[in-house]
Amino acid sequence: MWSLTKNEIRLQYSGFVIFTAKLLSVATGLTFQYMIARLTNQEEYGIWFNVSDVLSYFTILAGIMPFWAMRFVARNEKGAAKTGVVTNLAISLAATLIYLSLAPLITSALHVQEKYVMVYLIISAQIIELHLLSAFEANLRAKKPQTLGYGIIIAEILKVLFGFVLIFGRILSPLEGAVVSLTLAIAAQIIYYLKLHVEDLRQSVNWTYVKEWAKGSVANIYNALGNQIAAFIFIMLFKYGGEAARGNYGAAFQIANIITYSSFLAFALYPKLLAEKSGSDITTSIKTVLMFAIPMTAGVLTLPDLYLTILNVEYKAAWLVLMVLSLDSFVATVSAFYSFVLFGFERLDEEARISFGELVKSRLFTVFSLPYIHSAITIPLTYYVLTFYTLDPTQSALAVAVINSAARFAMFLILYVMVCRMAKIIVPWRNIVKYVFASVIMASVLRCVTKLPQFPETPKVHQILGLTAFGGLLYIAVIVLIDMDARMLVRSIWPEVKPKLRQKLG
Repeated sequence: MWSLTKNEIRLQYSGFVIFTAKLLSVATGLTFQYMIARLTNQEEYGIWFNVSDVLSYFTILAGIMPFWAMRFVARNEKGAAKTGVVTNLAISLAATLIYLSLAPLITSALHVQEKYVMVYLIISAQIIELHLLSAFEANLRAKKPQTLGYGIIIAEILKVLFGFVLIFGRILSPLEGAVVSLTLAIAAQIIYYLKLHVEDLRQSVNWTYVKEWAKGSVANIYNALGNQIAAFIFIMLFKYGGEAARGNYGAAFQIANIITYSSFLAFALYPKLLAEKSGSDITTSIKTVLMFAIPMTAGVLTLPDLYLTILNVEYKAAWLVLMVLSLDSFVATVSAFYSFVLFGFERLDEEARISFGELVKSRLFTVFSLPYIHSAITIPLTYYVLTFYTLDPTQSALAVAVINSAARFAMFLILYVMVCRMAKIIVPWRNIVKYVFASVIMASVLRCVTKLPQFPETPKVHQILGLTAFGGLLYIAVIVLIDMDARMLVRSIWPEVKPKLRQKLG
């Protein structure tokens, strides 16, 4: 029997700490992107995203072992935390060596100008960092999910501070400064997580776990490869659509991706379901996620052009791309929630043993196959559209956004059917109607404000963020007024936050 008890993970509190940290990261993230976008042209901004696209192929194994390590740590298997960290560190060193040997060939194949090659080399340090980060976060998610929120805040604040010094201080070029700043910020985050692992790292490495994880990781690697194949459309967009097209897509994605932060409100649901199956926890989590995901989506759909001007006025033309990606992000958010439920209900490794035969027959393996279906849809269509039609950068980005979003929705429908066969999920339709109603009021008011004669044609960043804050407060006021669950949520979270505020202020 697992020793994880019901009260060890505070479901709503942990979710709100991480969600709040993610919302704070919106400001820091936009500031960081603002520094890069304002000091680069569209082609250079496209290279900024391409560097990350290339790096992702060498971090595909970063989450493989941590996936199983978290499940073992959640069940208090001794030494699982340290074993996960050591294993991922070894994998990262091998991946870094491979990346450095292939980087010249990759940049040559992508026709990257020689002056940008150094950016692709500097970012190699993040391969080790991202592997360590994945291992540490998996362990903490199993026991203290809220600490991940604190780590996010540390990294986000330092990222902006380092960026301001290195980029605006002209110490490095904008792209090099951005990569170095991000690398240093992640290093600080890792140091914080390392301090939280002091007791775990004193335990012994259990290589038996690695043997079991390796068997289970066949499915994870299969899934990771599928995701990377699906992500190849962004390499195609860069190569056939051009740097500017990738920049337009990337700029829109930076805004739309904020919507997915609402999925972190259910972040603690997965490890908690590993300990016990609770239908009430599932219902509570989906209410909380949708309470924020719906108005965030409505806000982006209402003011897409304004949000893109935060990065640069030249991205304003990609407003339709942002609208498509905002709907895609909403679907991704709901998909993440259903994935948490499926992973939490899966019991094939509950005895610290993994049977390969049972793994292949499990729903986990079926879910891990979805990226291949996704790729079978998106890659041929993307290639056909980008090579057989003459499109400008904005049209190319829009075409890829539509293709990718349609495929993701189809995969969500498959996931939805699978989860519904595993667990009874009560969809809170009455609450959803209230969330939509409050969101429509918010969106209508925001649209009316932007139509006022006094509202500037090209507002400044602080004006856009101020308008967003106003819309958020309006939504909260309406939803608290009409929804009893929202009022109960505030009452349940406040007792958790109040003592900590007193401790900080006192």
